Amino acid sequence: MQKTTINGVIKENQELQQSEENTSLISLPGEIYSKHPLEHRWVLWYFKQEKGKDWLEGQKKVAAIDTAEDFWALFNYIQPPSCINVGCDYSFFKDGVQPMWEDASNHRGGRWIINMDKRMRNTELDSFWLETLLAMIGEGFDSYSDEICGAVVNVRMKADKLALWTKNCEDYQATISIGQTFKQRLQIKRDGCLEYQPHHVASNKSNTSMTKSLYGL
Repeated sequence: MQKTTINGVIKENQELQQSEENTSLISLPGEIYSKHPLEHRWVLWYFKQEKGKDWLEGQKKVAAIDTAEDFWALFNYIQPPSCINVGCDYSFFKDGVQPMWEDASNHRGGRWIINMDKRMRNTELDSFWLETLLAMIGEGFDSYSDEICGAVVNVRMKADKLALWTKNCEDYQATISIGQTFKQRLQIKRDGCLEYQPHHVASNKSNTSMTKSLYGL
């Protein structure tokens, strides 16, 4: 597994080894030789808006992983969402899928969204994010796991957002089943906490918080 050095992402006092293949990447220690491969290869992205640069330039690849052991090595090296800077994002997507609406795997899809008050940042945010990642890498959405593209967590001043991205917003059965599983995995009991927004609708709104949801759970 390889990882990019990005300020604000790597935990303090972690020693990382520079990769010879790419000077912008670093490799985690490889002391574990018997590894358990994942069904898919996944990529962690980190977004930080930089002055004078467009949105896409702010997206940086942090690491690519394809085993359970590499996932935990990565997870233990990086800051949890509650500790990254306000205005920054983590995205975790299948390899080859960029965390943007325009990507070919995303443009017909949508996202299940959970909006969280900033008071939840030190409680549910990190556990929700971890459980979402585990559900994805473990193919936890059963026959609809192939419909999963990735997940994004946005850390903002007033409220944070967790979103699970799916391939096809027109597939009602798949979308609802994924949403129900997502809600169960996060152990959310209340109704109305999850909203599903198609990307093509949200992309036409300057303020995505005003986008009308297609489904709710």
